[in-house]
Amino acid sequence: MNKLKEKFAKFMYGRYGTDRLNMFLVIVLLVCAVGNLFVRNAYFSMVLTSWEFLLIILIYYRMFSRNISKRYAENQKYLNVENRVRRFFGRNKYIQQQRKEFHIYTCPGCKQKIRIPKGKGKVSIRCPKCGREFVKNS
Repeated sequence: MNKLKEKFAKFMYGRYGTDRLNMFLVIVLLVCAVGNLFVRNAYFSMVLTSWEFLLIILIYYRMFSRNISKRYAENQKYLNVENRVRRFFGRNKYIQQQRKEFHIYTCPGCKQKIRIPKGKGKVSIRCPKCGREFVKNS
């Protein structure tokens, strides 16, 4: 068993291995495989099977590649997209949490979002960005 580990480690030396993009591709592969179990349409099943085959080839190609800089650049592009998606959903989640205690108004001049506590009645709001004043109920 130990010799097998050594041989595999020697084989993988100088190769890229796995990263977050490969993990994402594995998840997509599993979703395609599970989706293929429930599909009754032969054409759609054939499309899913071909996607599974292509994903397996891509995963192994990336894992065993010796062009480490190119695989690293691909992973960085994926991480940038993933972070944008996470920030988008995190921002929306934060806004929904804030709406429990605050009204969120948009400045008519510069479209800046302004947070005002609920239950203060009619208030005059001065935009911190452009200085425009407007009146709203809180």
